[in-house]
Amino acid sequence: QVQLVEHGGALVQPGGSLRLSCTASGSSFRDYVMSWYRQAPGKQRELVAEIRRGGGTSYSIPVHARFTASRDDSANTIYLQMTNLKPEDTAVYYCNARWSSTDFWGQGTQVTVSS
Repeated sequence: QVQLVEHGGALVQPGGSLRLSCTASGSSFRDYVMSWYRQAPGKQRELVAEIRRGGGTSYSIPVHARFTASRDDSANTIYLQMTNLKPEDTAVYYCNARWSSTDFWGQGTQVTVSS
């Protein structure tokens, strides 16, 4: 069992930056594929970034070149550095941990991009 807690959501102006973090409880953190998802009001939850075992990353097209995901296995933590934020980035951002076919989710953190 893994428990995930996200931090860092806030209200930010367009063009601004924000860093989210997600800390996991439990052992074997390095064995999990970690991801960031987001869900905007009235929309389905979508994958934002994936951080594979060993640190390799991939990104969705809307955030590519603006967001950077990383993991620190020694701290059981992943990060999402977001730059050049746009109003369409407004959403609840969720941390996900996957091992085999089992998914664990955090409670989410709200990011609002507005002037």
